[in-house]
Amino acid sequence: MKKNILKFISVVSLLTLCLTGCGSTKSQNTGTEAAKGEKVKIEYWHCNAETQGGQTVEELVKKFNEQSDSVEVVAKYNPDMYKGLMQNLQAEAATGKSPAVVQIGWAFLDYFSNNFAYTEPQKIIDKYYEADKTFLQDNFLPNVLGLAKNSSGSQVGIPYSLSTSVLYINKDLLREAGLDENGPKTWEDVKAFADTVKEKTGKYGLYIQEPADNWATQALLESNGARMITDGKASFASEEGIKAYEVYADMVVNTKSALHISWGEGVQSFIDGNVAMLYTTIAQRANVQKGATFDAAAINSPSWSGKEKRLPAGGCFLAITAQSEEEQKAAWEFEKYLYSVESMAEWTKGTGYVPPRKDVAEAENGLKSFLEENKMMEAATTQMDGVVSWTSFPGDAGLEAEQILLDTRDKILSGSVSARDGLTKAQEDINVLLSK
Repeated sequence: MKKNILKFISVVSLLTLCLTGCGSTKSQNTGTEAAKGEKVKIEYWHCNAETQGGQTVEELVKKFNEQSDSVEVVAKYNPDMYKGLMQNLQAEAATGKSPAVVQIGWAFLDYFSNNFAYTEPQKIIDKYYEADKTFLQDNFLPNVLGLAKNSSGSQVGIPYSLSTSVLYINKDLLREAGLDENGPKTWEDVKAFADTVKEKTGKYGLYIQEPADNWATQALLESNGARMITDGKASFASEEGIKAYEVYADMVVNTKSALHISWGEGVQSFIDGNVAMLYTTIAQRANVQKGATFDAAAINSPSWSGKEKRLPAGGCFLAITAQSEEEQKAAWEFEKYLYSVESMAEWTKGTGYVPPRKDVAEAENGLKSFLEENKMMEAATTQMDGVVSWTSFPGDAGLEAEQILLDTRDKILSGSVSARDGLTKAQEDINVLLSK
């Protein structure tokens, strides 16, 4: 297990290939000094719903506030994942305000570093915290830190959450349908399993996560040989991409063995025992383990027959968007707490994210015992040779491109357009955006 974690850390450097951007905009010191003896209050923006680490966020914030004499953190949940957070951050910036610390999804590194004011963590450390001067170098491998660097070399933030997609299975339901309780290996098998479950039990065979992003869709298409972007242009509407989406759409629209509902509803349907297989992030591990009353397991993401598996790494980095001197100092104090061995361990236990800090997996006060005992984590840590970058559309088109793909997903899975027509039109529309 330890070797798998270390293998992950070395492989995630592949993410740097697509996560590029431009230089930061310098923050302005617009805040006022807190009254003597009062805590500096800052906001921490995140997108962790209660079922995906929200409770752990609240616990970590509570513990930090209790031990800090100078800083009070207020956690603010943003719906619709990283896209929703970016939209809210945009609206906040328009008012001249900003939170102090924000989670930025890997797919929005370009967009964030192009459009928002942030301060590199090392600059704050060098200016105010001499004792922490080598904190980043001491605790993170260079390739891991590089995940949050843009093309100009700016350390936009610090990696915080790292994940891959896995297939959760209801072994009881698979056995009831006369299927192998260990689950399918390929996407072709997934379809056969899903259709059989529907036919034999009347329950659904599969749910693929549908939050406000296309993370899981990228894994499905790229594992069949498609590429989201080629030479700066959208290219997912290739024959490989279309055929992969057609298999998915057939289960939803025709055989009705797969569900097309919201992410929260889909995960809960699996936990309630109404769906045999759930394709989503390992960060749902704690939620599944807590809620499922059946024989549940997590297995490696399926591949397409004869094809190389490509799994976009999910998660986020933390960026400091505090504008005043006092809030920047408070932001670092909070971040340093979140990146402690103990806090990183709690984050993994409460979610399933793989820790980016290099010594957490082996530490006695970290994850050593947990990783030895928790078998579901193996699904994420044994497939890191397939990790690729979560596609970040270049320039200022990130939010619009993502929305086009989301709208296309809804049209295809509702049966209003074919996978071929939907993907072709989406690709054309995104390329028009990218050419502006």
